[in-house]
Amino acid sequence: MKRVERSEILDYVTYGEQRGAIRDSALRAKSVRRILVGECFTFLFENHETVLYQIQEMMRIEHIVKEDDIQHELDTYNQLIHPAGTVGCTLLVGIDDEELRDQKLREWMGLNDHIYAKLPDGSLARPTWDSRQVGDTRLSAVQYLSFALGPDAPVAISIEMPGIEAETELSDAQRGALREDLSAG
Repeated sequence: MKRVERSEILDYVTYGEQRGAIRDSALRAKSVRRILVGECFTFLFENHETVLYQIQEMMRIEHIVKEDDIQHELDTYNQLIHPAGTVGCTLLVGIDDEELRDQKLREWMGLNDHIYAKLPDGSLARPTWDSRQVGDTRLSAVQYLSFALGPDAPVAISIEMPGIEAETELSDAQRGALREDLSAG
């Protein structure tokens, strides 16, 4: 999949003027790539459009104008874009209660080892992840995962861990969007 390039980035004022249309399109792209697993796990599969949107939003919110800072955003978010056959996703652990969230993030150390994508042939693809998101005693509520899937989209995303048994079958629309991302070069 094509990484976001500097030439695609609008200054935050121009982006603000065009934000409505850009945001609507990006949210449509995100909605079909958002997969809820269990009660509190959201897998948001990223593509070129969603990453470009995130960069533009960061620039708008933080009023980023310096080239070094823009490049930092590009470098950071482009890590979510992978070559054909692989998709990146942001895993969000959504627990509103701070105390409970902290407790669960301690209990769920090793969570990433128990996540998999089920492929159409029944095989399982386990993700790789950014080790900086996993501490010594606690997991971060945001994880960056990568699934090497080949040409076909998964039929389900699952977590099998003591205390967490959850699987979500992907809709045809979700599979179509991921298949498109997997073939993007």
